[in-house]
Amino acid sequence: MLRLEGLSKIYGTGDRALTDVSLTVEPGQVIGLIGPSGAGKSTLIRCINRLVEPSAGKISLGDMDITRLSRGGLRQARRRIGMIFQEYALVERLTVMENVLSGRLGYVGFWRSFFRKYPPESVENAYRLLDRVGLSAHVNKRADALSGGQRQRVGIARALEQDPDLLLIDEPTASLDPKTSRQIMRLIIEICDERGLPAIINIHDVALAQQFVQRIIGLQGGKVVFDGSPDDLDAEVLTRIYGEEDWSATIRKVDEETDDTDEVQEKSAEEHAAAIDRERLAGLT
Repeated sequence: MLRLEGLSKIYGTGDRALTDVSLTVEPGQVIGLIGPSGAGKSTLIRCINRLVEPSAGKISLGDMDITRLSRGGLRQARRRIGMIFQEYALVERLTVMENVLSGRLGYVGFWRSFFRKYPPESVENAYRLLDRVGLSAHVNKRADALSGGQRQRVGIARALEQDPDLLLIDEPTASLDPKTSRQIMRLIIEICDERGLPAIINIHDVALAQQFVQRIIGLQGGKVVFDGSPDDLDAEVLTRIYGEEDWSATIRKVDEETDDTDEVQEKSAEEHAAAIDRERLAGLT
């Protein structure tokens, strides 16, 4: 469980990014974080893992007080927090498998990581994760040869390779087309449900958030101005978050589309290639 108590952030310029933010995220709960640009959404996510240092307040993950950790303790804590990024943050020249295994960098020594010599159980787990996100036939493909949706699936698998207790997800669909955006959101929700993982998703697409997440938090000027069910996100609430606008199209309920088949289909030739890749990647263990 994640708990924020009185979280605030004031930058050196005097700009106040967050003011007295308090919330709890239960295991398996997925929260959509919405609000206008500059509302503090990305700052909130980055304060949780202290990529941005909070000015005041307390951040707890389970029984661990993240705000009081030393540098070494923070490094250990970040193992437990998976990050999924808008622009994927993959190493383009590395393969899909090597990018996923980079999720174990916090667990292996310098030389093992330098030579990419990962424990056999980490490699096997990476195979399982790639199968779960629909990329088992692409383990040896370079990251720069993937589509946007495939890259985001690699990012999801990499975050899960950490075996995290929390997922922080920054605009996962901003660079994707509408169909792929739904597939990625559906995948994230399913994985969080399967693993009992709490997650916070910074998302600009209000309709997409309404369709998939269980709870929405609206930020305005660094303050929480809404915390509730997607069903309660009406025109009055959206005006409170974003300002005056005609919200009729935004709050229209989105019809649940039938389950899309993944864009990645496993064919017999690809399965054979994947088997060859498994043998080649034995050198990583």
